[in-house]
Amino acid sequence: MAESRNFYLICYDIREPKRWRKAYKLLQGYGDRLQYSVFRCLLTVRHREKLRWELEKILTPEDSLLIAGLCDRCVQRVVACNRPESWSTLPSGYQIF
Repeated sequence: MAESRNFYLICYDIREPKRWRKAYKLLQGYGDRLQYSVFRCLLTVRHREKLRWELEKILTPEDSLLIAGLCDRCVQRVVACNRPESWSTLPSGYQIF
C-alpha cells in the first residue's frame, strides 16, 4: 500500500548565499518554488523527514527553517490570486472505468 502524501509549505531564511543556493537546489528536486525562499512540496512522511535531514546538513544555527504541513482542507482554502492553478488539490478518491 502506498504512503499518503500531503502538501508542505517550506520556508527558509539563510544568511549566506552559498548555503542558500545549496538549499534552493535541493528543494527544487522536492517541490515547486512559490517565492524566493518558499516552496510547496507534496511529500510522504518519509520524504519529509529525509528532506529535513538533508536541509539540516546545509543549515547553520543562524539560519531558519519552517516546514508547515497542510491538510487537504487547508489546501482547498488557499487563495492564490495571481496563479490559481498553482494549488491544485489531490483527487478525492479513485475512479473506476
